[in-house]
Order: sequence, then C-alpha cells, then structure tokens
Amino acid sequence: IHGVCQSDGCQGNEAEFFMKCASHPTSDDDLSVALDLIMTNSRDVPCIACTDIRDVVLVFQCSERHVICLDCFRGYCQTRVSERQFMYDPVIGYSLPCAAGCPDSLIKELHHFRILGDDQYGRYLQYGAEECLLRSGGLMCPSPGCGAGLFPPEDSRRVECDRQLGCGFVFCKNCREGYHEGACPTELALNRTTSSAKC
Repeated sequence: IHGVCQSDGCQGNEAEFFMKCASHPTSDDDLSVALDLIMTNSRDVPCIACTDIRDVVLVFQCSERHVICLDCFRGYCQTRVSERQFMYDPVIGYSLPCAAGCPDSLIKELHHFRILGDDQYGRYLQYGAEECLLRSGGLMCPSPGCGAGLFPPEDSRRVECDRQLGCGFVFCKNCREGYHEGACPTELALNRTTSSAKC
C-alpha cells in the first residue's frame, strides 16, 4: 500500500502489514499468514456445494470467483486428502483447484488447508512430501512400517535404507524386493509366461 511515512527523516512511501492471531498471545516477531481467500459473504452468495448462504466463505481464484462455505471446503479438502487427489504444482506445491473444476484456479496460499485439523493436515503434509520426493527421482523404502524417503544411487540397483532415517533394509531399486543378484523375480515370471505363450 502506498503512502507517505510521517516519521521525521524517513522518505518511505510503502507500508507493510503483518497479520497476528488475536485469539492467543504471541511475541512481537511471531507472524500469522493472511488467508486472503476467506472472506465475509457481504453479497450473500450461496455456496456452490450446499447452496446455503453463510457469513464467512472461501472465494476461489477462478475467473467465476466461485464461493464455498467453510464446512463444504473442509469436506472437499478431506475427501481429496483421503483419495490423494491434491495436485502437484512445481511453484505452488501440493494444492487444490476450484471445487467446480475451473482451470488455473489452484489455491496459492497453502495455509488455507489448515482447515483440515491437525491429523488430516499432517497427512496432507506427508503426501505432499512424498509427491515431491517421487517427482525429484527419489523413492520410499518398501519395508513395512518404514517408508523413509531415499535418493538411490543411479549406477546401482542396490539401495540401503539409511538407519538414521529408516530401518536399514537393503532392496532392489527395480522391483523393491530384498536385494538380489540377477534378474528381478517379476522379470523371470514374465519371461516364463512369454516363453510358454510362444510354445
């Protein structure tokens, strides 16, 4: 926001605003993120999902500016987390578009997904981290109960899960079974099936 600073000797002409939560005491350097899509429904626009008119709504960034009430938005987010249907964007991260499916409408401020609550938001963060890992060429340890994120060596099929992060399981990068020499069991089974089909 442009303006003129009224302090003696200052030539500043831009103001910077910081949001703070009013519900609990915070230190001076503790900041809260502004959730710019959550607004007062002063025009009484009905929710696109339940058609109720609520006082506080979320307005998507699509060209139609679709409105959804916070209860329906929470349900939309919970369903998408459960189905692992959040979308990955290299700039924004793991996000959702307008509930009506409008193009170019991904939510840019990811703190809006705190509406999920601590447990579901934790799942959202975990799935987002896994998606980032997989897109970066990493993989997850296949050992039951582990799932540590790893970046395997490119020149070898042998992968060892780091004991500081995970379980120490040694496995084949190609088939995710315990490490072995020679062809993977799935390749051998496929070759046997192909050979018998030719006979």
